[in-house]
Amino acid sequence: MKKQKTLYGFVAFTAVLFILHTLVKNYMIDPEAWGFLSRKTGLQRDLNVPIWLKVMYVHVAFACIAMAAGLLNFSNRLFEKSRRFHRVNGYIYFVSVLVVIVTSGYMAPYATGGKISSIGFNVLNTIWLIITIAALVHIKMKRIDRHRNWMIRSYVFCYTNMLIHLVTFLFHQGFGLAYAAGYTIGLYSSIVLLLIIAEIIIKKSRWSGANQSI
Repeated sequence: MKKQKTLYGFVAFTAVLFILHTLVKNYMIDPEAWGFLSRKTGLQRDLNVPIWLKVMYVHVAFACIAMAAGLLNFSNRLFEKSRRFHRVNGYIYFVSVLVVIVTSGYMAPYATGGKISSIGFNVLNTIWLIITIAALVHIKMKRIDRHRNWMIRSYVFCYTNMLIHLVTFLFHQGFGLAYAAGYTIGLYSSIVLLLIIAEIIIKKSRWSGANQSI
Protein backbone atom coordinates (compact mmCIF):
# COMPACT_ATOMS: atom_id res chain seq x y z
CA MET A 1 0.00 0.00 0.00
CA LYS A 2 2.84 2.38 0.83
CA LYS A 3 4.47 1.72 -2.55
CA GLN A 4 1.15 2.39 -4.28
CA LYS A 5 0.77 5.73 -2.49
CA THR A 6 4.35 6.66 -3.40
CA LEU A 7 3.73 5.79 -7.05
CA TYR A 8 0.47 7.72 -7.10
CA GLY A 9 2.16 10.70 -5.49
CA PHE A 10 4.90 10.67 -8.11
CA VAL A 11 2.38 10.34 -10.96
CA ALA A 12 0.26 13.15 -9.48
CA PHE A 13 3.28 15.43 -9.11
CA THR A 14 4.49 14.90 -12.67
CA ALA A 15 0.96 15.17 -14.09
CA VAL A 16 0.19 18.48 -12.36
CA LEU A 17 3.61 19.87 -13.26
CA PHE A 18 3.25 18.85 -16.90
CA ILE A 19 -0.30 20.22 -17.18
CA LEU A 20 0.74 23.59 -15.78
CA HIS A 21 3.82 23.73 -18.01
CA THR A 22 1.80 22.77 -21.09
CA LEU A 23 -0.95 25.32 -20.48
CA VAL A 24 1.43 28.18 -19.71
CA LYS A 25 3.70 27.42 -22.65
CA ASN A 26 0.99 26.93 -25.28
CA TYR A 27 -1.51 29.57 -24.20
CA MET A 28 0.68 32.26 -22.64
CA ILE A 29 4.39 32.07 -23.49
CA ASP A 30 4.18 30.89 -27.10
CA PRO A 31 0.52 30.86 -28.24
CA GLU A 32 1.61 31.06 -31.88
CA ALA A 33 3.85 27.98 -31.41
CA TRP A 34 6.67 29.65 -33.31
CA GLY A 35 9.32 27.75 -31.39
CA PHE A 36 7.83 24.39 -32.36
CA LEU A 37 6.79 25.30 -35.90
CA SER A 38 10.23 26.67 -36.72
CA ARG A 39 11.68 23.16 -36.34
CA LYS A 40 9.33 21.50 -38.82
CA THR A 41 11.13 20.26 -41.91
CA GLY A 42 10.35 17.98 -44.83
CA LEU A 43 6.61 18.73 -44.91
CA GLN A 44 4.83 17.07 -47.82
CA ARG A 45 2.00 19.62 -47.91
CA ASP A 46 1.43 23.29 -47.13
CA LEU A 47 0.69 24.04 -43.51
CA ASN A 48 -2.31 26.31 -42.87
CA VAL A 49 -0.98 27.84 -39.66
CA PRO A 50 -4.24 29.45 -38.36
CA ILE A 51 -6.18 26.17 -38.70
CA TRP A 52 -3.28 24.12 -37.34
CA LEU A 53 -3.09 26.40 -34.29
CA LYS A 54 -6.81 26.06 -33.57
CA VAL A 55 -6.55 22.27 -33.78
CA MET A 56 -3.45 22.39 -31.59
CA TYR A 57 -5.27 24.44 -28.93
CA VAL A 58 -8.06 21.85 -28.81
CA HIS A 59 -5.50 19.03 -28.78
CA VAL A 60 -3.58 20.54 -25.86
CA ALA A 61 -6.71 21.34 -23.83
CA PHE A 62 -8.15 17.83 -24.08
CA ALA A 63 -4.75 16.21 -23.52
CA CYS A 64 -4.60 18.07 -20.20
CA ILE A 65 -8.18 17.08 -19.37
CA ALA A 66 -7.40 13.43 -20.14
CA MET A 67 -4.31 13.51 -17.94
CA ALA A 68 -6.22 15.11 -15.04
CA ALA A 69 -9.28 12.87 -15.38
CA GLY A 70 -7.18 9.71 -15.56
CA LEU A 71 -5.20 10.77 -12.51
CA LEU A 72 -8.35 11.34 -10.46
CA ASN A 73 -9.77 7.96 -11.41
CA PHE A 74 -6.68 6.19 -10.10
CA SER A 75 -7.35 7.66 -6.67
CA ASN A 76 -8.62 4.90 -4.41
CA ARG A 77 -9.97 7.47 -1.96
CA LEU A 78 -12.12 9.18 -4.60
CA PHE A 79 -13.29 5.80 -5.89
CA GLU A 80 -14.51 4.75 -2.44
CA LYS A 81 -16.08 8.14 -1.81
CA SER A 82 -18.10 8.33 -5.04
CA ARG A 83 -18.31 5.58 -7.61
CA ARG A 84 -20.66 7.75 -9.66
CA PHE A 85 -17.94 10.38 -9.95
CA HIS A 86 -15.50 7.65 -10.96
CA ARG A 87 -17.87 6.48 -13.71
CA VAL A 88 -18.67 9.97 -15.05
CA ASN A 89 -15.03 11.00 -14.89
CA GLY A 90 -14.14 7.81 -16.75
CA TYR A 91 -16.33 8.87 -19.64
CA ILE A 92 -14.73 12.33 -19.57
CA TYR A 93 -11.36 10.61 -19.89
CA PHE A 94 -12.59 8.43 -22.76
CA VAL A 95 -14.05 11.37 -24.72
CA SER A 96 -10.94 13.45 -24.08
CA VAL A 97 -8.70 10.69 -25.42
CA LEU A 98 -10.86 10.45 -28.54
CA VAL A 99 -10.55 14.21 -29.13
CA VAL A 100 -6.78 14.03 -28.64
CA ILE A 101 -6.53 11.17 -31.12
CA VAL A 102 -8.70 12.91 -33.75
CA THR A 103 -6.79 16.19 -33.49
CA SER A 104 -3.49 14.33 -33.52
CA GLY A 105 -4.66 12.60 -36.69
CA TYR A 106 -5.12 16.00 -38.32
CA MET A 107 -1.68 17.19 -37.23
CA ALA A 108 0.14 13.93 -38.05
CA PRO A 109 0.81 14.80 -41.73
CA TYR A 110 2.61 17.94 -40.54
CA ALA A 111 4.67 16.16 -37.88
CA THR A 112 8.27 17.17 -37.31
CA GLY A 113 10.47 14.68 -39.14
CA GLY A 114 8.23 14.21 -42.16
CA LYS A 115 6.41 11.11 -43.34
CA ILE A 116 8.11 8.63 -41.02
CA SER A 117 6.97 10.67 -38.02
CA SER A 118 3.47 10.96 -39.49
CA ILE A 119 3.28 7.17 -39.70
CA GLY A 120 4.53 6.91 -36.13
CA PHE A 121 1.80 9.18 -34.80
CA ASN A 122 -0.86 7.24 -36.68
CA VAL A 123 0.46 4.00 -35.19
CA LEU A 124 0.48 5.57 -31.73
CA ASN A 125 -3.07 6.85 -32.12
CA THR A 126 -4.31 3.45 -33.25
CA ILE A 127 -2.66 1.67 -30.32
CA TRP A 128 -4.01 4.20 -27.82
CA LEU A 129 -7.53 3.97 -29.25
CA ILE A 130 -7.59 0.16 -29.13
CA ILE A 131 -6.22 0.07 -25.58
CA THR A 132 -8.71 2.67 -24.32
CA ILE A 133 -11.65 0.88 -25.94
CA ALA A 134 -10.45 -2.37 -24.35
CA ALA A 135 -10.52 -0.67 -20.94
CA LEU A 136 -14.10 0.48 -21.58
CA VAL A 137 -15.24 -2.95 -22.78
CA HIS A 138 -13.81 -4.69 -19.71
CA ILE A 139 -15.56 -2.38 -17.24
CA LYS A 140 -18.83 -2.86 -19.13
CA MET A 141 -18.33 -6.60 -18.57
CA LYS A 142 -17.58 -6.00 -14.86
CA ARG A 143 -13.99 -7.20 -15.19
CA ILE A 144 -12.54 -4.76 -12.67
CA ASP A 145 -8.95 -6.01 -12.60
CA ARG A 146 -8.67 -6.19 -16.37
CA HIS A 147 -10.26 -2.76 -16.69
CA ARG A 148 -7.69 -1.34 -14.30
CA ASN A 149 -4.80 -2.94 -16.18
CA TRP A 150 -5.98 -1.62 -19.53
CA MET A 151 -6.54 1.81 -18.00
CA ILE A 152 -2.92 1.80 -16.85
CA ARG A 153 -1.86 0.94 -20.41
CA SER A 154 -4.06 3.74 -21.72
CA TYR A 155 -3.07 6.36 -19.18
CA VAL A 156 0.67 6.08 -19.75
CA PHE A 157 0.09 7.44 -23.26
CA CYS A 158 -0.93 10.75 -21.68
CA TYR A 159 2.81 11.13 -21.10
CA THR A 160 3.69 10.67 -24.77
CA ASN A 161 4.47 14.31 -25.45
CA MET A 162 6.60 14.63 -22.34
CA LEU A 163 8.64 11.52 -23.15
CA ILE A 164 9.06 12.45 -26.82
CA HIS A 165 10.57 15.80 -25.88
CA LEU A 166 12.81 14.29 -23.21
CA VAL A 167 14.22 11.74 -25.65
CA THR A 168 14.50 14.38 -28.37
CA PHE A 169 16.43 16.63 -26.02
CA LEU A 170 18.76 13.74 -25.15
CA PHE A 171 19.58 12.92 -28.77
CA HIS A 172 19.61 16.52 -30.03
CA GLN A 173 21.49 18.22 -27.21
CA GLY A 174 23.32 15.21 -25.80
CA PHE A 175 24.45 13.49 -29.00
CA GLY A 176 24.26 16.38 -31.47
CA LEU A 177 21.69 14.67 -33.69
CA ALA A 178 19.53 16.86 -35.93
CA TYR A 179 16.36 17.93 -34.12
CA ALA A 180 14.01 16.29 -36.63
CA ALA A 181 15.89 12.98 -36.43
CA GLY A 182 15.94 13.14 -32.65
CA TYR A 183 12.21 13.87 -32.63
CA THR A 184 11.47 10.83 -34.80
CA ILE A 185 13.58 8.61 -32.55
CA GLY A 186 11.80 10.12 -29.55
CA LEU A 187 8.41 9.30 -31.04
CA TYR A 188 9.06 5.64 -31.81
CA SER A 189 11.06 4.95 -28.67
CA SER A 190 8.31 6.56 -26.57
CA ILE A 191 5.70 4.14 -27.91
CA VAL A 192 7.86 1.18 -26.89
CA LEU A 193 8.94 2.64 -23.56
CA LEU A 194 5.40 3.58 -22.50
CA LEU A 195 4.11 0.09 -23.26
CA ILE A 196 6.98 -1.41 -21.24
CA ILE A 197 6.41 1.01 -18.34
CA ALA A 198 2.71 0.07 -18.25
CA GLU A 199 3.51 -3.64 -18.05
CA ILE A 200 6.03 -3.04 -15.26
CA ILE A 201 3.44 -1.12 -13.23
CA ILE A 202 0.84 -3.83 -13.81
CA LYS A 203 3.29 -6.56 -12.81
CA LYS A 204 4.33 -4.70 -9.66
CA SER A 205 0.68 -4.18 -8.75
CA ARG A 206 -0.05 -7.88 -9.12
CA TRP A 207 3.01 -8.79 -7.08
CA SER A 208 1.92 -6.55 -4.22
CA GLY A 209 -1.56 -8.03 -4.32
CA ALA A 210 -3.25 -4.80 -5.34
CA ASN A 211 -6.75 -5.45 -6.63
CA GLN A 212 -8.06 -1.90 -6.55
CA SER A 213 -7.12 1.41 -8.08
CA ILE A 214 -3.86 3.04 -7.01
